[in-house]
Amino acid sequence: MDGLHDRSLLSLQSLAQGRLEQAGRAPQAGDDKSVAEAAESFEAVFLTQMLQPLFEGLETDGFFGGGPAESIYRSILVDEIGKQIARSGGIGIADAVAREMIKMQEG
Repeated sequence: MDGLHDRSLLSLQSLAQGRLEQAGRAPQAGDDKSVAEAAESFEAVFLTQMLQPLFEGLETDGFFGGGPAESIYRSILVDEIGKQIARSGGIGIADAVAREMIKMQEG
């Protein structure tokens, strides 16, 4: 189980690092702000993936319901909900990821 834990942490770190590199910067040792941003970004992605199934089965009726644009805007909405939850303190994933990233940088 410990090997699985280590692989999970490595994949979390690589995902967070990839998100920072997309933003134009990589986390540096001792750069707590970058680590916190990467951890929050990871939590937002995780939350978005967890929320997506909640919105998939919703049907819309009425004058403005349906159409191909609805699925596009729904995915954008779910993404923004995930980001907002993470920005508002999230569910604790970002803190755990940040701690593990700092441990990995120190070791």
